Amino acid sequence: MPIRQRSRLRPNGRRSPHSIWYRVVIFTNQGGLTLHPDPKSKGPKSAKNRVPGFKQKCSAVLSQLDIPLTLYAATGKDIYRKPRPGMWTEMKEDYDLSESEIDHENSVFVGDAGGRIAEPKGPGAAGKDFSCSDRNLAHNINIKYQTPEEFFLGEKPRDFARDFDVANFPYTDEEKDNEAWATKSNDQDIVLFVGFPGAGKSTFYWKYLEPLNYERVNQDTLKSKDKCFKTAADLLGKGESIVVDNTNADVDTRSQWIALARKHKVPIRCFWFQTPLQLCEHNAAARALNEKVHGDISAHGARRMHC
Repeated sequence: MPIRQRSRLRPNGRRSPHSIWYRVVIFTNQGGLTLHPDPKSKGPKSAKNRVPGFKQKCSAVLSQLDIPLTLYAATGKDIYRKPRPGMWTEMKEDYDLSESEIDHENSVFVGDAGGRIAEPKGPGAAGKDFSCSDRNLAHNINIKYQTPEEFFLGEKPRDFARDFDVANFPYTDEEKDNEAWATKSNDQDIVLFVGFPGAGKSTFYWKYLEPLNYERVNQDTLKSKDKCFKTAADLLGKGESIVVDNTNADVDTRSQWIALARKHKVPIRCFWFQTPLQLCEHNAAARALNEKVHGDISAHGARRMHC
């Protein structure tokens, strides 16, 4: 990784004078290691015992390389685990670096988890990669990615595929032709959201329905289904219109909301969010990992990050 005005190493696999401006950093996922095991966990108790052995192996490799090198190991399923950028952020903090000080154009992330697909049988046969996490991390931190074969051996890139590619779901704040995505067609009514977590329901409410004076009923906030119905009934009794911002995935739940609407003699409309499941899973993961996001998937970085 080239750093502007700092000591570095050549990215050609060979030792070179430390006055060349490169720094070598290793990011590795080590989910099999546990630093602080849960005593109530029913999983294997050997995870903590693996830590000393891992450290010994790392020390042996670093001694053989004999170059300035830093290693980060992610042991949990959190923001530090590749392809999430936590280790990159930690590295910048450790070295007091800003993004502008890092030469992204000439930096490279080398890893074997590139999402490469299997090659046909024959002289050039090769199996598929177990993951695409290394390629996705390089995307998240905006530096070039290469496989070990490309970087060290000069081989041509192989075809690859991602299970989910955020590039297929571009995001923009711009409205299309000032289209009204929602209107209040009744003096009082219920809008019933239906959709997976991460489908964009809460974002839609805050952006389009809250300005129309709809009150939001949400189980994540109220903590129970019964409280949702009680709160909704109270609001309807006061003449308010409401949005039921829950998944409402089953027929029975939707039937109960229809019954409540009939009881209060108000219309009920269903907004079905048909967001692809993989995108929902991505959004939900990004929301959980991004501290700047509260209640919806609103951060541009979270939308564009491979999780």
